[in-house]
Amino acid sequence: MARIAGVDIPKQKRGVIALTYIFGIGKSRAKKILEKAGVSEDTKVNEWTDEEIGKIRDAVGELTIEGELRSEVQLNIKRLMDIGCYRGIRHRTGLPLRGQRTKNNSRTRKGKRKTVANKKKATK
Repeated sequence: MARIAGVDIPKQKRGVIALTYIFGIGKSRAKKILEKAGVSEDTKVNEWTDEEIGKIRDAVGELTIEGELRSEVQLNIKRLMDIGCYRGIRHRTGLPLRGQRTKNNSRTRKGKRKTVANKKKATK
């Protein structure tokens, strides 16, 4: 396994797909990295030479990825919560924040249903 940016990359996959195992690198970014390093997209990771791996590491090193990116995202969310904007409040309460309806859906954000018992009618 090749190790780039602290992540083990699968050997049997094509370079473009293998690079997407790194947090912060999608397919289009992976293509740009391989183009910059001068490596073909179709070659598998186990066919890369040490020189090519070094070039890819250099290209990846210029980007904000993995732990640094995760902490940056968390700081952005914390900032939204601190200033008390709408998105920050939705983050704080654990509700969807991009305008989705919450009456029927949004179970992913809200979690398992909590049933609320209703009062029985008083009999005369």
